[in-house]
Amino acid sequence: MTQSATERVDHDARARGLAVEVVERPPANSLEEAASLLGLLPSDVVKSLVVKRHDGDYLFALVPGDRQISWSKLRALLGVNKLSLPSPERAFEATGYERGTITPLGSATLLPVIADERMLGKRIALGAGAHGHSLLVDADALLASFDATVADITDPLQPRSSSRP
Repeated sequence: MTQSATERVDHDARARGLAVEVVERPPANSLEEAASLLGLLPSDVVKSLVVKRHDGDYLFALVPGDRQISWSKLRALLGVNKLSLPSPERAFEATGYERGTITPLGSATLLPVIADERMLGKRIALGAGAHGHSLLVDADALLASFDATVADITDPLQPRSSSRP
Protein backbone atom coordinates (compact mmCIF):
# COMPACT_ATOMS: atom_id res chain seq x y z
CA MET A 1 0.00 0.00 0.00
CA THR A 2 1.36 3.41 -0.98
CA GLN A 3 1.61 6.02 1.76
CA SER A 4 0.15 9.47 1.23
CA ALA A 5 2.54 12.39 1.43
CA THR A 6 1.38 13.37 4.91
CA GLU A 7 1.71 9.73 6.05
CA ARG A 8 5.31 9.70 4.75
CA VAL A 9 5.99 12.86 6.77
CA ASP A 10 4.43 11.38 9.91
CA HIS A 11 6.27 8.03 9.49
CA ASP A 12 9.66 9.75 9.06
CA ALA A 13 9.00 12.04 12.04
CA ARG A 14 8.14 9.06 14.26
CA ALA A 15 11.25 7.18 13.06
CA ARG A 16 13.33 10.23 14.07
CA GLY A 17 11.60 10.51 17.46
CA LEU A 18 10.19 13.92 16.51
CA ALA A 19 6.97 15.24 17.98
CA VAL A 20 5.14 16.86 15.07
CA GLU A 21 1.65 18.13 14.50
CA VAL A 22 0.22 18.05 10.98
CA VAL A 23 -2.68 20.48 10.73
CA GLU A 24 -5.13 21.22 7.95
CA ARG A 25 -5.44 24.84 7.02
CA PRO A 26 -7.31 26.84 4.38
CA PRO A 27 -5.39 28.41 1.52
CA ALA A 28 -3.64 31.68 2.38
CA ASN A 29 -3.06 34.64 0.09
CA SER A 30 0.05 35.87 1.87
CA LEU A 31 2.74 34.86 4.32
CA GLU A 32 1.09 37.02 6.99
CA GLU A 33 -2.26 35.29 6.44
CA ALA A 34 -0.67 31.83 6.57
CA ALA A 35 1.13 32.72 9.80
CA SER A 36 -2.05 34.12 11.32
CA LEU A 37 -4.00 30.95 10.45
CA LEU A 38 -1.34 28.94 12.30
CA GLY A 39 -1.07 31.32 15.26
CA LEU A 40 2.56 32.09 14.41
CA LEU A 41 4.70 35.02 13.35
CA PRO A 42 5.67 35.20 9.65
CA SER A 43 9.28 34.50 10.65
CA ASP A 44 8.15 31.14 12.11
CA VAL A 45 6.69 29.89 8.83
CA VAL A 46 9.68 28.22 7.20
CA LYS A 47 10.19 27.66 3.49
CA SER A 48 11.82 24.33 2.57
CA LEU A 49 13.68 25.10 -0.64
CA VAL A 50 15.40 22.54 -2.83
CA VAL A 51 18.73 23.90 -4.05
CA LYS A 52 20.78 22.34 -6.84
CA ARG A 53 24.55 22.31 -6.57
CA HIS A 54 26.72 22.71 -9.66
CA ASP A 55 27.58 18.99 -9.53
CA GLY A 56 23.90 18.05 -9.85
CA ASP A 57 23.37 17.13 -6.19
CA TYR A 58 20.54 18.70 -4.22
CA LEU A 59 20.13 19.99 -0.68
CA PHE A 60 17.41 21.54 1.44
CA ALA A 61 17.69 25.17 2.50
CA LEU A 62 15.32 26.05 5.34
CA VAL A 63 14.50 29.75 5.26
CA PRO A 64 12.28 31.78 7.62
CA GLY A 65 9.25 33.15 5.82
CA ASP A 66 10.25 36.78 6.28
CA ARG A 67 13.70 36.20 4.74
CA GLN A 68 15.24 35.04 1.47
CA ILE A 69 18.25 32.92 0.60
CA SER A 70 21.46 34.89 0.44
CA TRP A 71 23.06 33.12 -2.51
CA SER A 72 26.47 34.59 -1.70
CA LYS A 73 26.33 33.39 1.93
CA LEU A 74 25.13 29.92 0.90
CA ARG A 75 27.80 29.59 -1.81
CA ALA A 76 30.50 30.65 0.66
CA LEU A 77 29.26 28.19 3.30
CA LEU A 78 29.28 25.33 0.79
CA GLY A 79 32.50 26.40 -0.94
CA VAL A 80 30.92 26.41 -4.39
CA ASN A 81 30.58 28.97 -7.17
CA LYS A 82 27.18 27.96 -8.52
CA LEU A 83 23.83 27.11 -6.97
CA SER A 84 20.35 27.28 -8.44
CA LEU A 85 16.72 26.48 -7.79
CA PRO A 86 15.70 23.49 -9.89
CA SER A 87 12.51 23.38 -11.92
CA PRO A 88 9.37 22.31 -10.06
CA GLU A 89 9.60 18.95 -11.88
CA ARG A 90 13.19 18.34 -10.71
CA ALA A 91 12.32 19.39 -7.15
CA PHE A 92 9.46 16.89 -7.23
CA GLU A 93 11.76 14.13 -8.54
CA ALA A 94 14.24 14.82 -5.73
CA THR A 95 11.69 15.01 -2.89
CA GLY A 96 8.40 13.45 -3.99
CA TYR A 97 6.68 16.71 -3.01
CA GLU A 98 5.21 19.55 -5.06
CA ARG A 99 6.47 23.09 -4.49
CA GLY A 100 4.57 24.68 -1.65
CA THR A 101 4.41 21.36 0.22
CA ILE A 102 8.11 20.47 0.42
CA THR A 103 9.61 19.31 3.70
CA PRO A 104 12.76 17.31 4.47
CA LEU A 105 10.61 14.83 6.43
CA GLY A 106 9.66 11.84 4.28
CA SER A 107 11.56 13.17 1.27
CA ALA A 108 12.03 10.63 -1.52
CA THR A 109 15.77 11.31 -1.29
CA LEU A 110 17.68 11.97 1.92
CA LEU A 111 19.29 15.34 1.24
CA PRO A 112 21.61 17.46 3.39
CA VAL A 113 19.76 20.16 5.34
CA ILE A 114 21.13 23.69 5.69
CA ALA A 115 19.04 25.89 7.98
CA ASP A 116 19.11 29.57 8.75
CA GLU A 117 20.21 30.21 12.33
CA ARG A 118 17.19 32.43 13.00
CA MET A 119 15.03 29.29 13.31
CA LEU A 120 16.73 28.14 16.50
CA GLY A 121 14.68 28.06 19.68
CA LYS A 122 11.32 28.37 17.92
CA ARG A 123 8.26 26.30 17.16
CA ILE A 124 7.96 26.51 13.40
CA ALA A 125 5.60 25.55 10.60
CA LEU A 126 6.73 24.11 7.31
CA GLY A 127 5.31 22.13 4.44
CA ALA A 128 3.70 18.82 5.34
CA GLY A 129 3.87 17.12 1.95
CA ALA A 130 0.38 18.07 0.78
CA HIS A 131 -1.42 21.28 -0.09
CA GLY A 132 -3.71 22.53 2.67
CA HIS A 133 -1.52 21.07 5.42
CA SER A 134 1.25 22.46 7.59
CA LEU A 135 3.68 20.74 9.91
CA LEU A 136 4.32 22.24 13.35
CA VAL A 137 7.56 21.18 15.05
CA ASP A 138 10.27 22.35 17.42
CA ALA A 139 12.99 23.72 15.12
CA ASP A 140 15.88 22.58 17.32
CA ALA A 141 14.62 19.00 17.44
CA LEU A 142 13.98 18.98 13.68
CA LEU A 143 17.45 20.27 12.87
CA ALA A 144 19.12 17.86 15.29
CA SER A 145 17.24 14.92 13.72
CA PHE A 146 18.78 15.76 10.34
CA ASP A 147 22.20 16.72 11.72
CA ALA A 148 21.56 19.96 9.86
CA THR A 149 24.15 22.63 9.22
CA VAL A 150 22.91 25.81 10.91
CA ALA A 151 24.32 29.12 9.70
CA ASP A 152 23.45 32.63 8.56
CA ILE A 153 22.23 31.87 5.01
CA THR A 154 19.57 34.54 4.54
CA ASP A 155 18.96 38.23 4.00
CA PRO A 156 15.85 40.27 4.83
CA LEU A 157 13.10 39.77 2.28
CA GLN A 158 13.19 42.51 -0.32
CA PRO A 159 9.84 43.69 -1.63
CA ARG A 160 9.24 42.30 -5.11
CA SER A 161 12.89 42.12 -6.07
CA SER A 162 14.29 39.29 -8.10
CA SER A 163 16.74 37.18 -6.11
CA ARG A 164 18.86 35.20 -8.51
CA PRO A 165 21.54 32.64 -7.71
